[in-house]
Amino acid sequence: MPSSDYFDSSGNERAIIVSLSLSGGEDDSEMRIDEMRELASTAGASVIAECRQSRRSPDSSTYIGTGKAAEIAGQVKVLRPDLVIFDDELSPTQQRNLVEIMGAPVVDRTQLILDIFAQRARTHEGRLQVELAQLTYLLPRLSAQYTKFERQQGGIGGRGPGETKLEHDRRKVRERIADLSHEIDEIKEQRGQQRRMRRELPFPSSALVGYTSAGKSTLLNLLSGAEVFADARLFATLDPTTRRVILPDGWSVLMTDTVGFMRHLPHDLIAAFRATLEEVVQADFLIHVVDVSHVEYERQMAAVEEVLADLGVTGKPVVTVFNKIDCLADTYPVRALVAATPNSCSISATRHQGISDLMERISLTIADLLVNIEAAIPYDRSELIPQCYESGKVHSLDYQVDGIFVKASVTRDLAGRMEPYVLNRDINFYKQLEEKDGLAS
Repeated sequence: MPSSDYFDSSGNERAIIVSLSLSGGEDDSEMRIDEMRELASTAGASVIAECRQSRRSPDSSTYIGTGKAAEIAGQVKVLRPDLVIFDDELSPTQQRNLVEIMGAPVVDRTQLILDIFAQRARTHEGRLQVELAQLTYLLPRLSAQYTKFERQQGGIGGRGPGETKLEHDRRKVRERIADLSHEIDEIKEQRGQQRRMRRELPFPSSALVGYTSAGKSTLLNLLSGAEVFADARLFATLDPTTRRVILPDGWSVLMTDTVGFMRHLPHDLIAAFRATLEEVVQADFLIHVVDVSHVEYERQMAAVEEVLADLGVTGKPVVTVFNKIDCLADTYPVRALVAATPNSCSISATRHQGISDLMERISLTIADLLVNIEAAIPYDRSELIPQCYESGKVHSLDYQVDGIFVKASVTRDLAGRMEPYVLNRDINFYKQLEEKDGLAS
């Protein structure tokens, strides 16, 4: 029996974490191990041992090779962990083989993240999305639960009760996946209607994106006065929250907080949360929040850009916000980083530092999104005038007998509504509308 030192007094599950680095590739082993510790802790596990392996490529049957698997099996016998966690997605065959070798439950990175999402899901939508991702992950792995019968050959005499049960379970999972997909499609349509209603408001829209725990929710709370749940733990926010933020110059912007990204975020999870992530796709511009105090912030930025590319979000204006400068002993490197990064600023959301610089960045970004118009507004449509002030900048206003003549820079949507009254419709006007449409499509 292991000594009492091997048991976690908090009651958490005890885990051994395993990380594989590919020789000749980018050395990110420290980031991987640090992130796995944090993921395990967030899921409710205490790490009692760490194992690292370096190979030219993953082993097709055991991922880490039979020798290393046997070595970890020895540690399992001594330490008796509740589970062994691998920092990558394992194939069904790899996972089954590792369970047989180690004699302990084996969980891969995808399962771990899905478990965290399941714990954090609070809304009906969030729970549906997580369940869909979990079942999509589970479906190709069901046969691992029926290994005794899987070895039987098909055909006459080979169709035992185990195979019947396996096919029954597969069918049930597929049916549930279909039901969940249908419900999420309905939610996506509802979200689309909500976005169309928001589009009728005279405000441009933005989406806060960034690595998990970068401080997006804290920033939204600060800028809007909202009370979005903010926590230093990973994936604290799953459900998008949209709030109106009033800028110092009087303009307003709709700002949406979104789920945090992470390196190698499971594709099943991205697919399941696509209805939620549409908020990012449809935003006029992005605010990329970066935890600049993190030693691997550059890799985190790259991971966010990778997820955005997976979503097909390219070409949008981006305001880069280097957050948590209060955690740095020396801010000179950050100042140099801001100088080298277009449309960026440095802040501390918790200390309220640098917020005026951020507001200025947002205002300048919005100005670039606006369409210049010159229009004669009928008096029976005079409600368009205050919208011009709310959604942009009015350059001149002249009340005449046959209408209100206005020159302004306004949002694409408001420009579209004012199109019947626009004077001198030249090609530049329509070109601007098309360019703005391209940013939102």
